[in-house]
Amino acid sequence: MENAIYVKDLVREYDVAKSREKGGKSVLQALKGISFEVNKGEIFGLLGPNGAGKTTTIKILTTMLTSTSGEARVLGYDVNRHEKELRNHINFIFGGERGLYWRLSARDNLMYFSDLYRLDRKTRTKRVPELLEMVGLADRADEKVERYSKGMKQRLQIARGLINDPKVVFLDEPTLGLDPIGARELKGIIKELKSLDKTILLTTHYMLEADELCDRIAIIDKGEIKALDTPDKLKKLNANMSVIEVTTIGISGQAIEELKLVNGVQLVNVQDMDQQQQLQIHCESPSMVVQGVLGVLSQFKVIDMCIREATLEDAYVKLVEGKE
Repeated sequence: MENAIYVKDLVREYDVAKSREKGGKSVLQALKGISFEVNKGEIFGLLGPNGAGKTTTIKILTTMLTSTSGEARVLGYDVNRHEKELRNHINFIFGGERGLYWRLSARDNLMYFSDLYRLDRKTRTKRVPELLEMVGLADRADEKVERYSKGMKQRLQIARGLINDPKVVFLDEPTLGLDPIGARELKGIIKELKSLDKTILLTTHYMLEADELCDRIAIIDKGEIKALDTPDKLKKLNANMSVIEVTTIGISGQAIEELKLVNGVQLVNVQDMDQQQQLQIHCESPSMVVQGVLGVLSQFKVIDMCIREATLEDAYVKLVEGKE
């Protein structure tokens, strides 16, 4: 299958100033020689915690940042040497409300960006209403963007990112801050883009979103690719794994360390929820582990406990935080 994106041994280093006492500079490696390929027409997910290297990777691939070493090609163009030729064939859509002119209407925003891409009058006159219809804003096209909801603004972001009819679209957390209905509408648009034979590189923190949308996923952490496969195959990394999920109040750090030592426990992940904590205890044989877990938790208030199969999110947590 032909590649739309090709990345080989990509490295990006930053000079970081040291403290006044030490003086000089140190080098931070944001990317430590990552490699991956994205097939044409594929939705490819890039997942990882904050600071993992996702944004650095996208900035290099969209020609906003040069790499320190390695090779990166998009549609056959070297991103460091042929950036001018490449930019006409790609676009970058980010989450949130940046990148739009709020005092202009949706139609005027798209007309403005079509001018930036030097679209001729005939193309612009045809494409702008088509894009507004596609993202469900045709009936509100002449309203100022400042009156739009977050979901409407994000749909307009999608339209803006398609104004030059790009072959490759980079989506950086597109559903960030949206309510469930707005997120569902946006995911529908992303699926429609795939049907139009667009290649999409998507970053997201939402595992269910990645599972639903992506053909393949690369999990990146501390500048390194930890795993790369289809969502189903990534979930099979935990094929024999179950998760004991416990909601408790006031558990101590010492108790969490004791849970990690219970025979059969492979990983303990803790999520704070106001005064409560949700523990996700990864193990292969929950029936053999539950008694030990309850023993550690006996001095704390347990609100709820359940045992479930491992999910894509659990595979992600294991790769990023647990034992590989």
